[in-house]
Amino acid sequence: MSRTKRGRQWIQRHLNDRFVKQANREGYRSRAAYKLIEIDDRDRLLRPGSTVLDLGAAPGGWSQVCAERVRPGGHVIAVDVLEMAPVPGVGFVQGDMLTDETLDRVLALLPGAMADLVISDMAPNLSGIRAVDAARGEALVEMAVEIAVRVLKPPGAFLVKVFHGASFDRGLKELRSLFETVVVRKPAASRSSSSETYLLARGLLKR
Repeated sequence: MSRTKRGRQWIQRHLNDRFVKQANREGYRSRAAYKLIEIDDRDRLLRPGSTVLDLGAAPGGWSQVCAERVRPGGHVIAVDVLEMAPVPGVGFVQGDMLTDETLDRVLALLPGAMADLVISDMAPNLSGIRAVDAARGEALVEMAVEIAVRVLKPPGAFLVKVFHGASFDRGLKELRSLFETVVVRKPAASRSSSSETYLLARGLLKR
């Protein structure tokens, strides 16, 4: 099958996707919003007054959900290397979290430089080379873990997208060494054909 034909088929599936249609109706910027909604409905992560750090936030679907659910009194700080249109109730920092400059800007926006919840829906830009893409994905997860451990205040919770593969068990083991409980979540809005899943870690252990 040609690349052009595969591209047309993907676009058609995307346009017919029920979560895409629902996002358009309800004003969410991406279908990914429903992944977080389902997880939060089950696990009650987002509470009024909470402070949330949203890593890799663009285009802002998860930030929208967070802003709605931490009211009143909550704070949502979003960060991404890409531009993101403003989301009401969300502070945004554009930059690379691997740099001290971006990290300092984020910490300045977090009340007390700490968060109750860190979330990451980051995914690598795919090259089509499985080993390369797996390494990039693993690096993003490692970065998110490092940031979560640095900014979470106990008991703290951390939700991160991971991909099944050689590094999945290793990442799961690492989180279990850092948090009291770690569970796997695969929300309905996550396509069955995708290897993505989510790890939810709660109860940050003493550093």
